[in-house]
Amino acid sequence: MPSQPSRELTPIDNPHPGRNYEVTCDTPEFTCVCPMTGQPDFATVTIAYVPGLKIVELKSLKLYLWSFRNEGAFHEDVTNQILNDLVAALDPVSMTVTTDWLVRGGIHTTVKVSHPQ
Repeated sequence: MPSQPSRELTPIDNPHPGRNYEVTCDTPEFTCVCPMTGQPDFATVTIAYVPGLKIVELKSLKLYLWSFRNEGAFHEDVTNQILNDLVAALDPVSMTVTTDWLVRGGIHTTVKVSHPQ
């Protein structure tokens, strides 16, 4: 059965819970829709975190990011939502989500949000 977008993030046990190390996941294929114009927006999403007891299963992360494709979202809001959802699922020691948006109307936007603040 083909994969479908999903907002379900699957946490799995951290294989090294006693060690602080950084995991970085990025994709240049993030898309959502501008809530003002309905036009597609494209971004590179970078997620960097120091795991607690859980790490994210990567296929669930891919399907989660895919779930935004047809939704209207402002850059700042979607970046904060991704962080909030990942923190709720994983309870990391720290995490930063950065979205780097392709130029629209001559303006390049990058949004970076971190936990803890």
